[in-house]
Amino acid sequence: MHDMDATHAVTNMVTLAEVNQNKVTPGLLGFVVFAVLALGVWLLMKSMHRHMGRVDFVEKPAASAAAPKAAAPARSAKADRKAPADQ
Repeated sequence: MHDMDATHAVTNMVTLAEVNQNKVTPGLLGFVVFAVLALGVWLLMKSMHRHMGRVDFVEKPAASAAAPKAAAPARSAKADRKAPADQ
């Protein structure tokens, strides 16, 4: 078998389109790479949506808002239940 460079090998393998040296196109390889990347992004977005649905996040109050509560005297749970409703 004679020696052949990569361009010549690819040109011989891809017979789906006519090769024109004055026209630059992505061709079949560009389409395949784009399709694989698009499929990968779609799968990642689907996985992220599933994982974000499982998140149970409760935001804690900021440190500045928590400081006045710490200085107040601690009340028991029983006192909280008996507190007036108009507060």
